[in-house]
Amino acid sequence: MTWDEMAPLLWENTWQTVQMVLWSTLFTALLGLPLGVALVVTDRRGLFPSWTLNRLLALVVNVGRSLPFIILMIAVIPLTRMIVGTTIGTAATVVPLTLGAAPFFARLVETSLREVGADKVQAAHAMGASRTTIIGKVLLPEAMPGLVAGLTVTVVALISYSAMAGAIGGGGLGDLAIRYGYQRFETTLMVITVVVLVVIVQLVQTLGDTVARRLQRG
Repeated sequence: MTWDEMAPLLWENTWQTVQMVLWSTLFTALLGLPLGVALVVTDRRGLFPSWTLNRLLALVVNVGRSLPFIILMIAVIPLTRMIVGTTIGTAATVVPLTLGAAPFFARLVETSLREVGADKVQAAHAMGASRTTIIGKVLLPEAMPGLVAGLTVTVVALISYSAMAGAIGGGGLGDLAIRYGYQRFETTLMVITVVVLVVIVQLVQTLGDTVARRLQRG
């Protein structure tokens, strides 16, 4: 296979991977952030203590994290079809990607929020701040560097998941590697695909680290 033949394939599938990761990151943040906050505030020492709700949320997160992604993709095929209308392609892959990454991100959010000093929360209480105000004005801002670092780790995981999605027709660089690199023995294309994935991960990690460091200094 010549470069003229490979270039359009690489561009198309790289763009599919970027789309999958961007949309999945958005939905993962929308689901994982409030879930992580809920895990912290419903703890027995939290702002809204509720043992039953906390255990239920923890169970949901633990079950989501325990499923290998390739199994999760297959298990949620009916849900994917109901939401997207199809089970193959870039749009369909966003559903299992989000469901796989949201519990992972929720735990990272929980860890970051627990690192916020109790004295800052107590000081806000002493000044008469409401519990919702403490969440929005104390916990989340103070934990922001950790949240950004956690989101960066999650995005890198999503890139890995998106490559695995190619095994069941999810599109993207994983699909390209399987169809051409593995099934047609196009070793050169396989190597280039790996290099592209490595470059994307490095860019994401560098950007995330830079933002987290600047927030830390601030």
